Amino acid sequence: MDDWLKDSTEVEASWVTVDLTIFTVRGDQLMVLLIERGVEPFLGRPALPGGYVQKAETLREGALRELWEEAGIDGSRLHLEQLGAYGDPGRDPRGRVVTIAYLALGPELPTPVGGTDAKRAYWAPVSQLINGAQELAFDHTAILADALEEIRGKFEYTAVATAFCGETFTLSELRTVYEVIWGQYLDPSNFRRKVLNTEGFVQPTGERRLPPTGRPAGLYRRGTAWLLSPPLLRGTGHPA
Repeated sequence: MDDWLKDSTEVEASWVTVDLTIFTVRGDQLMVLLIERGVEPFLGRPALPGGYVQKAETLREGALRELWEEAGIDGSRLHLEQLGAYGDPGRDPRGRVVTIAYLALGPELPTPVGGTDAKRAYWAPVSQLINGAQELAFDHTAILADALEEIRGKFEYTAVATAFCGETFTLSELRTVYEVIWGQYLDPSNFRRKVLNTEGFVQPTGERRLPPTGRPAGLYRRGTAWLLSPPLLRGTGHPA
């Protein structure tokens, strides 16, 4: 190590953590996975699941381990990607801690089970957190807001919305996912036309599902395209 660095008063030891923003749709609501902290700092406060990265693991490995230990959820089956790094001084009262935030999406995720330093784990409506009704520990409210905007943008240009659906789905179910994420009503006929005119977005299975009422609906699965051309842009619907 350089002598100037060892003697510098401007540099201090830093720690690396991972935090996970896990989204799913339940009861036509966008939900995020939270834990109730069982240790200080912020004892008893809601927070995103996460923790310190161990010395022998990658960032992704640390994220998957923390998700399993704190909530009992296997993250290997989720769409998981890095959201960004957060390292402002003072974000963690224990010292200089830089966290790598991850974003994950999944359909029909199980009821979480709290473990390690999480007193409990549970699904919470995103709407109650974004409007300031409840403050999360650390800077997790800001991380959640960034993750939500990242999803909303990705819905326009990628097929990531299908990560909220099962292996097969109806176009009505896919439209509901868009409406929940964007907070907009989308005209069913226009949405169907745009989806089917976007090459590689979805593929018909040739099967149909009989709903509780109405006519059988065609089933689709995710297509081969990741980037959508043309994109499905926000702003064309009405507030939900």
